[in-house]
Amino acid sequence: MKLRNSKIKPDERCEHASVLIIVLWIAIGLVSIALYFANAMTFELRASDNRTSGLATDQAIEGAARYVSCVLANFSTNGAVPATNLYACAAVPIGDAQFWLIGRDPSGTPSSEPYFGLIDEGSKLNLNTANTNTLSYLPNMTSDFAEAITDWRSTNSSGDYALDYSQLGYQEKNAPFETVDELQLVYGATIDLLAGEDINRNGVLDANEKDLNGNGQVDPGLLEYVTVYTREPNFHSDGSSLTNVNTATETQLRTLFQNASIGNASSLANSIYNRTHPQTGQGTTFPGILNFCLYCRSLGMSSDDFAKIYSDVTTSTSAYIRGRVNINTAKANVLIALLMGTGLDQSTASGMAQSLITYRQQNPNNLGSVAWLVDALGNTSTAVRALGQGDYVTTRSFQFTADIAAVGPFGRGYRRVKFIFDTSDGTPKIIYRQDLSRLGWALGEKVRETSVAKATQ
Repeated sequence: MKLRNSKIKPDERCEHASVLIIVLWIAIGLVSIALYFANAMTFELRASDNRTSGLATDQAIEGAARYVSCVLANFSTNGAVPATNLYACAAVPIGDAQFWLIGRDPSGTPSSEPYFGLIDEGSKLNLNTANTNTLSYLPNMTSDFAEAITDWRSTNSSGDYALDYSQLGYQEKNAPFETVDELQLVYGATIDLLAGEDINRNGVLDANEKDLNGNGQVDPGLLEYVTVYTREPNFHSDGSSLTNVNTATETQLRTLFQNASIGNASSLANSIYNRTHPQTGQGTTFPGILNFCLYCRSLGMSSDDFAKIYSDVTTSTSAYIRGRVNINTAKANVLIALLMGTGLDQSTASGMAQSLITYRQQNPNNLGSVAWLVDALGNTSTAVRALGQGDYVTTRSFQFTADIAAVGPFGRGYRRVKFIFDTSDGTPKIIYRQDLSRLGWALGEKVRETSVAKATQ
């Protein structure tokens, strides 16, 4: 039993306790302030780290754009579409960052992970040249919206299908489309119509996207199949003129065939010249290269021989030819719409589109000119004859999309920017740039898992 210290008065004990409590509160306050600033510094450190990663990613995007420009300068000469084995397009390192080129699988095989590579704009229909009938047969399209598209671009503001845009707060453009995203302004546009199930526009059905029809694969909207950029130069890469077969003299035609080492040069030149310059009456000109190819084939010229002159001839006097579809890269849905736009029924168009895709998969080395279309479907094919009535197809492309996504150190700082490159003047140029980071992660789960794994090592 302890005895109470009689020397310490009760008032003194209260004072000592009060001091102890005050000291404890001060200590708690100081600790709280220290923890607050430590926590703030932790967040500031993380924010600085994220800003640093973001800057690294931004520089990776710029570096990737320069890299793509170099790829196109070296591998897209004369309208060639660069093969993916000629350049790096996935997890390409730039310093501590990496970039990917989000593309589309040319085989059309459904996948749960994005395909990487450049996107050929020539594989799409041009909004400024495709007619209403062709546009109306694209997936997810309606006839009313197809009419609205042609009305928007029409320079005739008092046309038969004039729409009232005043309720939307603006007027219709009555001029050509400048970007594909301009479709959002067209009367009747909806996100379902334009993007379909592919909300982040990466070509696959991600976990956060709804499979509305339950088919297990992504069904994109109109944005997937249209462009406004396609134009093909109507001159050689050195600036010299092509041979216009509609206006060339017999001597010029003969020289063309002789320089290409094609047999019966004189006979071919004479037959073609007599068609375009008959002795009496008006000559029959060729509306497009495919029509000229069909006539050459009727004269006995082989596909290999036609390929020798394909890059040297034209039927147009324009400096650039706009709106041709590259049949070497066009998807089935674009081919079907193109064929149905010429008057074919859906069953015939679908069958012939599949025949074209099968042929180009089996004969990748025989796609040098539009003559392969005749080889695939035959001289008397209704599709070939229909396409031959205009200048609709080509096997060359001069505009490409580089959809660049990048991440910085430790998988942070995600950015995504879409570039449109134009090579029609010989030197690759960026003609359009759009930040798509707002659409969210578009590199798939495998890349996410890989990035997280590296970040935690």
